[in-house]
Amino acid sequence: MTVDLRVVGDPAQTAAELLAENAVPGAHVALSGGNTVGSVYELAARLQPRWRDVDVWFGDERSVPPDDQRSNYRLVRGRLVEGLAVPPLVHRIHGELPAEEAAASYDAELAGVTLDLALNGIGTDGHTASLFPCAPALAETERRAIAVEPGLEPLVPRVTMTPPMFAGCRLLVYVVTGEAKAEAVRRSFAADPSPDTPASLIRGRTTVTLLDFAAAALLDG
Repeated sequence: MTVDLRVVGDPAQTAAELLAENAVPGAHVALSGGNTVGSVYELAARLQPRWRDVDVWFGDERSVPPDDQRSNYRLVRGRLVEGLAVPPLVHRIHGELPAEEAAASYDAELAGVTLDLALNGIGTDGHTASLFPCAPALAETERRAIAVEPGLEPLVPRVTMTPPMFAGCRLLVYVVTGEAKAEAVRRSFAADPSPDTPASLIRGRTTVTLLDFAAAALLDG
């Protein structure tokens, strides 16, 4: 499976353009949390302020209430949805519920859904969404969303989309920046796929990876 690796001056801008292009009526888009994506969401809201009939989902969520500062929903609401002239239909993972209950509900809600775009990051340990190194979740083949234990701070349970849910995605976009991510990027895209590096296993039907020069420093060429 090939990956379109792009080293660009401003990965957030390029990711925002892809997100805005895909925010069309009938689209299903999965969003994430993390340090990089907040600026992606703000840029996308300016590029495409009308998200009429777009369904927004979450690649993962922490087991926290929706107004908790650690909530991915809170990030998306504040940095994207509140800046839109026409908001999307947002399918929130109910992080205030026990993780198993929230995951079962989200799995049922995702039945029949094929993602048109998923926006993912990569952690310094190689995780993506809440799929952590060597976790049992990487072997999931049927469910669309499951509860998982945390692999890093904050140490709260999580709900995550699964490898088969991401595999069905029409366009999976990774956006990764910074020297601290360079080794994880190398293991994800220039080494053999391994459960030690979950991002090396998670691919969409088409996968585009947007890197800055620092994140791409350990890739040949």
